[in-house]
Amino acid sequence: MKHKLTVSLVALGLVGIIGIVVSFGMNAAGESSDFPSIPTATPPAEVAAPHRAPASGAAEVATDVTIEPDPDFESALRSAGISRRGWQTDFSRHTVPYSEILSGGPPRDGIPPLDDPRFISPEDASKWLGDQEPVIAFELNGDARAYPLQILTWHEIVNDVVGGVPVAATFCPLCNAAIVFDRRLDGTVYDFGTSGKLRRSDLIMWDRQTESWWQQFTGEGIVGELAGKKLTILPASIISFADFRGANPQGKVLSRETGFNRSYGQNPYAGYDRADQPPFLFDGDLDGRLLPKERVATVTIGEVDAAFPFSILEKETVVNYTVNGKDVVVFFKSGTTSALDKTSIRGSRDVGATGVFDAQVDGQNLTFAADSGDIVDAETGSVWNILGQAVEGPLTGEKLTPIVHANHFWFAWGAFKPNTLIYKSMGSVE
Repeated sequence: MKHKLTVSLVALGLVGIIGIVVSFGMNAAGESSDFPSIPTATPPAEVAAPHRAPASGAAEVATDVTIEPDPDFESALRSAGISRRGWQTDFSRHTVPYSEILSGGPPRDGIPPLDDPRFISPEDASKWLGDQEPVIAFELNGDARAYPLQILTWHEIVNDVVGGVPVAATFCPLCNAAIVFDRRLDGTVYDFGTSGKLRRSDLIMWDRQTESWWQQFTGEGIVGELAGKKLTILPASIISFADFRGANPQGKVLSRETGFNRSYGQNPYAGYDRADQPPFLFDGDLDGRLLPKERVATVTIGEVDAAFPFSILEKETVVNYTVNGKDVVVFFKSGTTSALDKTSIRGSRDVGATGVFDAQVDGQNLTFAADSGDIVDAETGSVWNILGQAVEGPLTGEKLTPIVHANHFWFAWGAFKPNTLIYKSMGSVE
């Protein structure tokens, strides 16, 4: 069963939030930027019985196509309450109904992106970053970087260059969506900011070159000159700082020296990630097969979408599975805290971390299993870490090829990917 849910500011008791969010726009010379906790809402009475998602669902955005101007776009904008003031966006071109776009509260770049990020060594970062705190781990061309969620929660976008490639490391707290994009498209490098708008609770980015709007969850242009285009998503994962540092002692960690005055280490969305509670500013269908904010490791192989619930992964630790003809392995490891639980991220609950990889190494398919706390392959007995690196045994030094995945909240993945297959346990799906 799918449930229709509209969560408004009033329903969540957040009427005053619009006046509070201005704190996100202060720079280092401004006042304190603490953001109060989101009050808890009444959870649903029960979760619907599991079922297979229907073949039909919310339409997906077209990609890399020419979007013709909409002659009625001005009326649609007015009906949706979206102002064009200050924007140079071509609003006549859009791939989604304007009625699906909501204000998140802050103005454009009121949650300021980081355009000139500074990095420090893991050793220096350990002075303020807890071992179990979550970071976005990303490596490209031998350049390994960690973006602590205690910083990304306050900025959401980092325009960076990693391994010589322009990338954007992004995090939408409302969806727990950590995604890294290649900023290059058709020969142009784009710089991204926060639009102040949301769709299905997810961050809508904007680029400074054309002022087109982009759906962070999918990397798709949804409004403007670049509507219909799609950014390339690069493999990244949320893991603990300790796991990143252990695998990349010479890696780089995003510094707190951002030029902004923020309460880094504090979670401005305290209590938000309770699995049974509805999302904030979500207007759409909730897929009741899982609790709204159950964490899921998600993958898309060709036209097939699959989700592996953390509640199952925590029990099984390793899942060998075939998705659309491709053999993949999903690793789970405890020891990574939530960025959206308690006010202090360091003191928040352990939610674990995942990695998703191609199960083949040098033409050989490997089968993995948990063994006394380690992840071991049956064929060689080598031990592997959460980043897919062999750290002991005959294959020491080998790396599994990462598959693009993310640890989203289920409600968001289900809204954008309604036909997703959900892993149940020991090889079964629904």
